[in-house]
Amino acid sequence: MSPALQIALLLASVAVLLGLMAVVRALSGVWGFSSEVQRKLVHIGTGLYALTLPWLFPDRWPIYGLLGLTVVVMLVLRRPGSRLGQTLHGVERQSYGDLLLALSVGLCLFLAGDRLYLYVLPIAVLTLSDAFAALAGKAYGSIHFTVEEGQKSVEGSAVFFAITLLISFVCLMLMTDLAPLNIIVLSLMVASFGAYVEALSWRGFDNMFLPLGLLIFLTVHAEDSLADLAALVVLFALSVLAFNRVAARIGLSKHAARVYVVAVFLLLAVTEVQNAIFPLLVLGAHAWCRKATPCTAKYPDLDIVAALALVSFGWLALGNATQWNAVSFYGLTTMSLMIGLCALALTPQSLAVRIAALMAIVAGALVLRAAIINVNPAPSNWNGPIWALSMISAVGMATIPSIYPSGFVRARVTKLTLLALAIPLLSYLYAIDISGLWT
Repeated sequence: MSPALQIALLLASVAVLLGLMAVVRALSGVWGFSSEVQRKLVHIGTGLYALTLPWLFPDRWPIYGLLGLTVVVMLVLRRPGSRLGQTLHGVERQSYGDLLLALSVGLCLFLAGDRLYLYVLPIAVLTLSDAFAALAGKAYGSIHFTVEEGQKSVEGSAVFFAITLLISFVCLMLMTDLAPLNIIVLSLMVASFGAYVEALSWRGFDNMFLPLGLLIFLTVHAEDSLADLAALVVLFALSVLAFNRVAARIGLSKHAARVYVVAVFLLLAVTEVQNAIFPLLVLGAHAWCRKATPCTAKYPDLDIVAALALVSFGWLALGNATQWNAVSFYGLTTMSLMIGLCALALTPQSLAVRIAALMAIVAGALVLRAAIINVNPAPSNWNGPIWALSMISAVGMATIPSIYPSGFVRARVTKLTLLALAIPLLSYLYAIDISGLWT
């Protein structure tokens, strides 16, 4: 297929998406669809279309172009007064689901590579299981449990589990050479893990956590033995119980504690244990910071998990895209974020205490980073230890929040994350340019 034809198909795809939204909006006026039903109908239509993308486009670049254009369209439709936008944003809660859906489709397609079941299974689950679970819960839900932004139903979660189990069976049987017994066990685990993640969703973040979580789980564990899979089930169950026991002691809600379990589980699945230390310390530093200096965020514990997920998936995708290992720069980012949170947590203390404590924290963080670098294999340290940049980033993250704490009362996690990303991201892009990627 020629590039011109693929571009034409790309533009036609956007037109089809807008047409679908217009049709759903028109039908809602006739049949009285609720905002939730409208949103899920569009969700199903776009998800089913996304499943065809690897076969519809011979090359990958038009797909990424389509997803980028879709994000632009979604942002435009978010403007107040957009009638089409009400099809997506009419539900009574703030949601980023439409934007995260496009992001997840792109990341899943990119990370799956030639193993298309890693793309098809997560997107099919997100498209069908998620939508039907929401509609079933809305129509038939009678047993509810509380999450931060409302309630979920046991009936909806049961529907999600059943549909995901069927999707997983079909995908793994048709698209892999796994043994039948492994397929059964994996499908049960995929359905259970997926239902658990979906039950924790907030602000549409299940559109990111669900497909990428399933992709990571299958990438790491699809080839595991039955004994290893059984051990994984036990480990996950123990983690859930442990977090539930300590949640109240550190000021976490039960919902936030369960989200932390998923975040820790995925961190340990996607990276070596030593490279998960700083991300885990970020969660601990945030718990301290939230208690010492509260911010205006409605759900700060969930915000930090979302930020960690975006940073983790972003560095993973960037490293895969450039073929230059990004683990060291990811570690620098999370180290800097941890220091920034500690700096804010110390602001109620006297100046002398703050300076002494921050010096100790920065020194300890740099020593820990040195230990992690020594443990990591050589390909992870291709750019050296970058001590100068590490010290600049660490000192900057300790200083800026300390001098200007009032600037981090609103959108704290977003601001600290962007600040922590600045030096690692710029230095990474510069390093791969010097190493000849762009020349």
